[in-house]
Amino acid sequence: MELRLRAPASPASASPRGTSVSPSPRPHPRLPSQPIQKRLSGSAVSVSRRGTAARSSPCSALMTASYNTGTPDLVDFDWETLGFQLVPTDFMYIMKCSSDGVFTKGELVPYGPIELNPAAAVLNYGQGLLEGLRAHRKEDGSVVVFRPKENALRMRIGADRLCMPAPSVEQFLSAVKQTILANKRWVPPTGKGSLYIRPLLIGSGAMLGVAPAPEYTFVVYVCPVGHYFKDGLSPISLLTEEEYHRAAPGGTGDIKTIGNYASVTHLDL
Repeated sequence: MELRLRAPASPASASPRGTSVSPSPRPHPRLPSQPIQKRLSGSAVSVSRRGTAARSSPCSALMTASYNTGTPDLVDFDWETLGFQLVPTDFMYIMKCSSDGVFTKGELVPYGPIELNPAAAVLNYGQGLLEGLRAHRKEDGSVVVFRPKENALRMRIGADRLCMPAPSVEQFLSAVKQTILANKRWVPPTGKGSLYIRPLLIGSGAMLGVAPAPEYTFVVYVCPVGHYFKDGLSPISLLTEEEYHRAAPGGTGDIKTIGNYASVTHLDL
């Protein structure tokens, strides 16, 4: 399955908040609309607000997503020094879910802090999941993401293990698309890195006892990152840890729960 998204020539504008990392003031980014081209069942179907167009030739079986953002519109940034640190971008996506398990319609909001009650389940009992995927800019200006559906499915598996409602695959993919397009000027030039995409599902509802949270929040934010190996692939040193364990039989080592990562920070110091 391959998805293609084209941003319109004159999308609506919105003003982001947060700290700019560029040496010059950032122009107001634009919120895109979402005509979609879906490739299903071996053929491509163009879908827009005007309806379905003609089918074209069969496509690759690779489950990638390609978003055509038009002419590259890059932020003023020193891409040569890009590493793996947090770089605030323009927008993030937020969607809420109450205890009935139904997610409300999500929205793009300016990137920034989110409000949490001190008694939130994610803060007290670690009820939360994360995902990670990357978007790459091609030579023609389009942006590709490899198999985002698999990330959506993995989040649903993890949510079931932690007794959390999860976004549907369609909701997950839509959130990722919207967030990429809203931050398209932060996708690094070809060969300079990628746009790291971080979906989060957290128990945001307040509670005191150990139980599933009464409310959940799904968040997607993005950040440009450089290559792990700036000079190309090269041999690395590995450590076999025999004292500390990240996962135990019957535990949660097979899902991407946020608690799995806290213990390994000791090994990174």
